[in-house]
Amino acid sequence: MTRLVILDFDGTLADTQPLIVRSLQRTISALHLPPRTDEECKTIIGLPLEECFIKLLSVDEAMAERCAEVYRRVFDEDNHPGVVTLFPHVLETLTELHDRGFQLAICSSRARPTLEGFVHTFRLEEHVGMVVSANDVQRHKPHPEPVEKILAALHVKSEETLVVGDASYDILMGRAAGCRTCGVTYGNQSATDLKNAGADYLVDDFAEVLGLVGI
Repeated sequence: MTRLVILDFDGTLADTQPLIVRSLQRTISALHLPPRTDEECKTIIGLPLEECFIKLLSVDEAMAERCAEVYRRVFDEDNHPGVVTLFPHVLETLTELHDRGFQLAICSSRARPTLEGFVHTFRLEEHVGMVVSANDVQRHKPHPEPVEKILAALHVKSEETLVVGDASYDILMGRAAGCRTCGVTYGNQSATDLKNAGADYLVDDFAEVLGLVGI
């Protein structure tokens, strides 16, 4: 029986894709780096920021850090109120899960300042008991450390936990920690990517998570 649901943020709870892709493209343009398509940019969403640029552009760590600095600036410039929205049925489903007594946690590769900002904006702290950001772990997705940190803090076993995300990194992280995993197909990666990563379940609507917690 499930006691804990661990949730990715970008592409799972909130539709940050347009803002992220626009910020990536502005960064690439500002630094006169080789162009990438929007589809290529989408594939790296979910990794820590510097790793995004290393994977997307094959740059070294020094350039990745420079890219990250520019990215943060343009992201903040474009992150106006209302630009990022929750996906359909997210808030209602989180409310229902919380009211039923399930523990909820967010596990994201996003830096803590912007992650906490979004959590506050959408008042998710009313339902979510723990938030783990890129700043809180040494090893990031797809390594299991972020999930293991949550399990230890909340005193929950892996077999009592469902990890929900939109990217292969989320699925691989959850599986490596010994948890069941659910991929949402409306995010940044395809159902095929999630299936190939080994997702136990796939859902097309976040509300479908309610049907999985009793399994």
